[in-house]
Amino acid sequence: MVETGVSQADKTEFTECWKTSWRTPYIMRLALSAGIGGLLFGYDTGVISGALLYIREDFPVVDKKTWLQETIVSMAVAGAIFGAAIGGWMNDRFGRKISIMVADLLFFAGAIIMAAAPAPWMIILGRVFVGLGVGMASMTAPLYISEASPHRIRGALVSTNGFLITGGQFLSYLINLAFTHVTGTWRWMLGVAGLPAVIQFILMLSLPSLQDGFSET
Repeated sequence: MVETGVSQADKTEFTECWKTSWRTPYIMRLALSAGIGGLLFGYDTGVISGALLYIREDFPVVDKKTWLQETIVSMAVAGAIFGAAIGGWMNDRFGRKISIMVADLLFFAGAIIMAAAPAPWMIILGRVFVGLGVGMASMTAPLYISEASPHRIRGALVSTNGFLITGGQFLSYLINLAFTHVTGTWRWMLGVAGLPAVIQFILMLSLPSLQDGFSET
């Protein structure tokens, strides 16, 4: 039976977490695999600031109309709101694992759409898809990690999701810097986001669904 509830992490718990992870690497692998959803969340929030500069250069209409710039940025947030709502239903209906994998597919689709976008409206559409994936993953990943973690280190393992969110933001700035002088600039910046989604999808295939082991007590 999988234990439930999220305990508050402290210094002792983090020490125990590292010891347990060393003895049982599978636990950390599970937490990090599910936590890639946090990485995607952080990457998406950070990458658009750099990409938008070059989107404005490629599409003069975006440069001239601030509402288009605002729409490109905000549509991911709008998508995330609906993604989180849909994710709640999907978690109850299909379980955590399937919900995370669907989020990966949405995020990957959004990244490809944005990278290949011939017009601003396609970028906006891609941002909606990415937002749906982010919203679904951001609410599902902590649940999955929590339900799969031993009670004594649950808080510490769940915190890996938050760590990966900030890690994703840092990674996005590095990617923005790396592709600043590359042909395609913003297309690479936004398209690279699909790679972590593919990696997480593959990793989740071999992880338990937890649906049958979940207990509300």
